[in-house]
Order: sequence, then structure tokens, then C-alpha cells
Amino acid sequence: MKINQIDRTLNRIRDALEAGKVDEAIKFLDRLYPPDLADAFSDLDDEDQAVLLPQLDISTTADLLEELDDEEAADVAGALPTDRLADVLDEMEPDEAADVLGDLPPKRTAEALAEMEDIEEVLPLLKHADETAGGLMTTSFIALTPKTAASEAIGLLRKVKPESEIPYYLYVEDDNGRLIGIVGLRELVLADPDDRILSIMDTEVFYGTISMDQEDAARMMARYDLAALPIVDDQGVLQGVITHDDLVDIIDDEATEDIYRLANVSDADLTINSPVTIQIKRRLPWLYLNTLTALFAAWVISHFEALYAQMALLAVFQSVVTGMGGNAAQQSLAMIVRAIALHDISPHNIPRTVINQAITGLLQGVAVGVFVGLGVYLWAHDILLALILCTALIGNMFVAVIIGTLIPLALKVLKLDPALASTVLVTAITDSFGFFLFLGLASIFLH
Repeated sequence: MKINQIDRTLNRIRDALEAGKVDEAIKFLDRLYPPDLADAFSDLDDEDQAVLLPQLDISTTADLLEELDDEEAADVAGALPTDRLADVLDEMEPDEAADVLGDLPPKRTAEALAEMEDIEEVLPLLKHADETAGGLMTTSFIALTPKTAASEAIGLLRKVKPESEIPYYLYVEDDNGRLIGIVGLRELVLADPDDRILSIMDTEVFYGTISMDQEDAARMMARYDLAALPIVDDQGVLQGVITHDDLVDIIDDEATEDIYRLANVSDADLTINSPVTIQIKRRLPWLYLNTLTALFAAWVISHFEALYAQMALLAVFQSVVTGMGGNAAQQSLAMIVRAIALHDISPHNIPRTVINQAITGLLQGVAVGVFVGLGVYLWAHDILLALILCTALIGNMFVAVIIGTLIPLALKVLKLDPALASTVLVTAITDSFGFFLFLGLASIFLH
């Protein structure tokens, strides 16, 4: 559905609610696809949501909870009576239901579980952390034995009528439940009815473990072009499956997390619609830290007050040195953080990476320094100032690129997130060093 059509539908829902026609508003909501339904519901006022929610049927409410963000889904689930919440959770995919239950208060989770009918599919998923493969997988999968005939497998599919989320793979287990093979629906349909699964299955199976980080699972699925990734425990017993739709969610979550952390926002769940108090609580500490680093840079400048009185034009160009140093550092920082995330950097190639970046920084510094120095000379007709600025740019950009390379690597060694604190440290060092180098050179040349 096009965006303008969704907006028109949302306006009709608002008009119907304003006129007291709740049933008509429900009909408009039912016309939307689940992702559009969630967007439309989120855009409604709290009062309108409170009116609509009790009137939605179980299936629609389940679709809504599956598509809403975690925080919103927990709020909606918390507003439902326990018996109705249990029915909705039974209608949801096990992994989605587990996510909702994991965000509810423990007492409410226990009450909902006590009312649910399909608790055996959801309960095992609650044992695993959200950002692990175990917390992400679904227990909705079909497993066969090697001795099963192709006709029997097809008959099982007809009987089970699997949900559309289950991919085009069937998994093969031994007598102890260990994963030993995989069969595609195409191979199953083309096989002779009497063929055994053992003769058509592929024994080379890519799989993940329960404790595997969700980002590593997504990387494996993307690298080997997998529509689904089976998850096993330490004994190799098949526990669940991560499906392709989960892969998209992981990539979105990880990209958001990295972008936020490069901007010094530690909570990837924050959105522009998060409460103001929450946004201030999560964002303000990093601004305080930035303020301290800025004050340190100001302290460096304060040692050259007499120099400004001697040559006021220095104040005009000092930001060029620090700004270009910061830009060069951020380029290296972004590349190194990405390389770390993709596991493109290993201990044996760190020296080569640092040398490569240092040479790059030096050459960039020379190119920019000569360009800016020539421009300043043509503008201010001051060869001394042009020389100072050119030298400072070369030195600061060279150091900045090295700093932008080493800091995330050092944080990784210390088992800290390279993206979260890198920008603060890089900005503090490049700004302070840039001011010191520029003003120090100016002091030497002018003296």
C-alpha cells in the first residue's frame, strides 16, 4: 500500500473515531497490511488507541504486537486483560510472543503464561537473552527422520499446514534429535514417493548455536545466502530456526545501534517519539562528557592568549585545523568500526592496517595543507601564516587518522564497544592536539 493511501486511511480512522463510529474505524484498520496497521496505530492518540484496542479481534491484535516496536508492543500488551493477552500470545509466532513476554513485568509474564495454551513452544525461548540466536529463533519448524519416505513427508506437510514464516526447508534429525541434514521443498517434490529422506537430504548444513550473538547469526545468513539458519545446543540437538524476516530485523537493529553509538547515544531503543525524560536521561551524560573535552581544548587555547593579541588572524583559521583533523579522524573511525563489526580485522593484520591509514593520513594532510596554505596566501598575502597553517594541517591530519584508527582497536581489546566512546575520545584528542600544534607552530614562527 502506498504511503498516501495509508495517510488517507489513517485520516478516515480518525474521522470515524471522532464521529463515534468505532466499528467503521475497525474496518479501515482491517484493510491495512500488518506493518501498515502498526504504523497507523502508533500514529493515533493514546485516547484513540484505548478505544480501538479492546475492539480488535485476536488475530489483528497479534499482528499488531508482532509489528510494533518492543517498547510499544509491551505497552499495548500491558493494557490487555490477562486472558485476552494469553489468547493473543497463542496466536503469535513463538519467538514474537517470547519477545513480548520478556518485556513485561515478571508478575504479568507469569500470569499470561498460566493462561496460555501453547506455552511449550514459548517457554524455552524465554531462557535466552534477547540479542542471542536462542532469543531470536522460533520453535516453529518441521523435522524429519532419515527413514521417512518422501510421500510421508509431503503428507506431513499437508497435515501440519505450516505457517508462511516457515521457510522452504525441512530439517533432518537422528534418533537423539541432533541435526544431521536438510531437505529443500523442491528436492522433496521432485523425489520419487518411495525415496527416503536419507537419499535426498544435504548433510552439509550451516547452523548456529544458542549462545551465538544475533549479529554473528545475521552475518552467517548473509554470507552464505541462507533463507533460514537452524540453531542447535551444545550437543547438536536442533532447538529452533532463525528465519529470513528475522535477518532483516537484526540488520536494522544493528545498523541503528551503530549509528546511535557513533553519535554517542547509548540506547538503540530510543526514537524521536520516546518520552522527553527518557531521551534526556540517555543522551545528557554523553553531552556532559563532550563538554568536559571541549573545556580541555579551551584550556589548551588559554595558554596562547598573548599570541592572539600579537596576531588576531590566527583565531580565524584555528577552526580549519581542528575541523579537518576531526573529519579525517571520523573517516578512519567509521572504516575501522565497520571493519571490526564485520570481523575484517584480526590481530595479525593490525600493524598493516595502522601503517596503511597513517600513510593515507599523511598524504591527505599534504594535499589539504598545500591547498589551504596556497589559498590563505592568496587571500591574506601572508606567507608566514600560510606556512603555519599548511604545516599544522599536515601534522594534525596525520595524527588524527592514526588516532581514529587506534582508539576503536584499543577499545575492542579492552572489550568495550568501539563505536560508543570512540567519537568522544577522538574529538577530544584531535581538537586539543590541533589547537596545540597550530598555536605552538605559530608561537615558534612568530617568535
